[in-house]
Amino acid sequence: MKALFFDIDGTLLTEMPLIEMFLPQVYEKLSKKLGVDKKEARDRFLTEIFGRRDTYDWHDWNFFFRLFDLDVKYEDLLRSYPHKLHVYPDTVPTIEWLRDEGYRLGVITSGPEYQRLKLRIAGLDKYFDVVVTRDDVGAIKPEPKIFLYAIESVGVGPKDSAMVGDSLSQDVYGAKNVGMKAVWINRNGDKGYNMADYEIRTLHELRKIVGDGL
Repeated sequence: MKALFFDIDGTLLTEMPLIEMFLPQVYEKLSKKLGVDKKEARDRFLTEIFGRRDTYDWHDWNFFFRLFDLDVKYEDLLRSYPHKLHVYPDTVPTIEWLRDEGYRLGVITSGPEYQRLKLRIAGLDKYFDVVVTRDDVGAIKPEPKIFLYAIESVGVGPKDSAMVGDSLSQDVYGAKNVGMKAVWINRNGDKGYNMADYEIRTLHELRKIVGDGL
């Protein structure tokens, strides 16, 4: 194994504190704009989100803000509330160890360009040789194009690469479909259906997997 690629949200960090903070603000803006109560505004906004789940648009908060003509930009929220991004405590020690061991490290995300900003704000961008977003290739996981672009960017082949992520449908299936190893980080103890080559609960477990010849 020469290179390991990581998903961002739910793998390296969580943006849930930020989402829980700004969604009520969005509902309030939408309530005033549409002339409905906050519950109705919430229902309309979430219906659009859930109705587009796992589509290209679903991965971009700004798409939904534009859809309702709201004066909100996700980049501004990231810059205004950087403390709301929570980097998991196992992230930095693990990726520092992998870099020290000589592995090429990358990120593959279905999110748009602001994912790079998210990594910078979280202090993680410096650890990765390449970051590939959907905007770089016009594709999202599990489409082969985004994985192949990433591994070619660091000069390795699929068999020399592994993908680490929290989504079975995007990270695990997508990686295995192009011949990469797939490591499923299952922080919540969900049912895995034996899809992944490896299943871990924390990133710390990557050390043993790599040591055993991932």
